[in-house]
Amino acid sequence: LVAVGSALRGLGGSPALFAGQILAMAGIGVINVLLPGLVKRDFPDRVALMTGLYTMALCSGAAAAAGATVPLVAAFGGSWTAALAFWAVPAAAAAAFWTLQVPRSMPASHAILPVRGLWADPLAWQVMLFMGLQSALAYIVMSWLPPILRDRGLLPVEAGLVLSLSVATQACACLIAPTLATRGKAQSAANVLSAALCIASLLGCFFAPLGTVWLWSALLGISQGALFSIAMTVIVLRAPDVRVAAHLSGMAQGGGYMIASSGPLLTGLLHAWTGSWNTVAMFCVALGGAAGLFGWLAGRAHQVRHRTGT
Repeated sequence: LVAVGSALRGLGGSPALFAGQILAMAGIGVINVLLPGLVKRDFPDRVALMTGLYTMALCSGAAAAAGATVPLVAAFGGSWTAALAFWAVPAAAAAAFWTLQVPRSMPASHAILPVRGLWADPLAWQVMLFMGLQSALAYIVMSWLPPILRDRGLLPVEAGLVLSLSVATQACACLIAPTLATRGKAQSAANVLSAALCIASLLGCFFAPLGTVWLWSALLGISQGALFSIAMTVIVLRAPDVRVAAHLSGMAQGGGYMIASSGPLLTGLLHAWTGSWNTVAMFCVALGGAAGLFGWLAGRAHQVRHRTGT
């Protein structure tokens, strides 16, 4: 789906662009939901390491694509459609790799019973809200940090580089944070500390002297990389088995990203209504505090309750 959608975007025209985007995003959504279950199934004793590796790959891939697309436009003679279609190549390569991992013969198995009851479980909601709130902060940073820094006096190129630094440090934190967070049975303290660092770093980007914004941006990337990777790890740890991990992942990421998608919109509305970034800063503090609260609850060493069958 990702490869086909990316190729479709390269055909040109708004219908192909939007149709391709929908297909590509659908594929990414399916992959994101399935990965925690895959980790639970194949690497039950190395959850932190494998979650760290794939979340680092997610952040690194996103940063690479964002940084390489404009040079690709130039390389293709100014064709943005060709630059967009190029990303079908790595997607197709990944699909080919995974095809090799599929067993040629599947063993007979018992009927798979559906997992029910997650939406009635408070812990599952806490995992979803933690995922959604920390993702909302990440979306706000990606969308609004450069305009905020430009209004503070940075040149557009400098503001973009500050954001790039934040994204780069996210990838490093994604690899390390899950291993540190899983040294104990609970991840509550790690989630709260990461949320607190995120709040402090955001306030630094908003209000600290401009000469220090590079430091605050790096710390922001570390905190947000830790929040994202631990949130993905928590999905695996709070599920007792592979099937529940997949269902909890669907709930946490589906509901969580719906929450997160409102973050940039609300940020823009707040700035438009007040004409000040101070209100936006307070909104981010509130989101960070809520993420810390639900991170504490989701990080407790419990597992979700569920039932199977009809």
